[in-house]
Amino acid sequence: MSIASVMSKPVVSVEMDDTVGLIKEIFDSSQFHHLLVVESGRLHGIISDRDLLKTISPNIGTIAETTKDTATLNKKAHQIMTRSPVTLNVDADIYDAIDIFNSHRISCIPIVDDNQKPVGIVSWRDIMKRLARGRSVQAQKAQQQEDS
Repeated sequence: MSIASVMSKPVVSVEMDDTVGLIKEIFDSSQFHHLLVVESGRLHGIISDRDLLKTISPNIGTIAETTKDTATLNKKAHQIMTRSPVTLNVDADIYDAIDIFNSHRISCIPIVDDNQKPVGIVSWRDIMKRLARGRSVQAQKAQQQEDS
């Protein structure tokens, strides 16, 4: 089973010098949990929503917010990203991703082409959904055979 059949696309990315404030806006307005960090179209890092939560002050948007708290929003993507993330080539299969998830403490894998340009992203949850869907299809086929 190809990784391309499981990965999410298009990829949402930010540039190395984009601010934490912009990153917060993207996460606040979306349902995903990871942003890829690119420079000249090539992957250089990844930021999770957890990375963002560790970076910004919990006082942001509250009455207790101070100038120091809002200054955290001016940090740059390259300051909070995980550098050189583990990646897979678009030609990989789902079991390559499973091996990576089993050997690294990560929750997603950027999928890149031969030039390190991001073309997709896959989470362990995407793989679990795909495997469950495949199992469901197999069960339906087995039931149909029994019925006939």
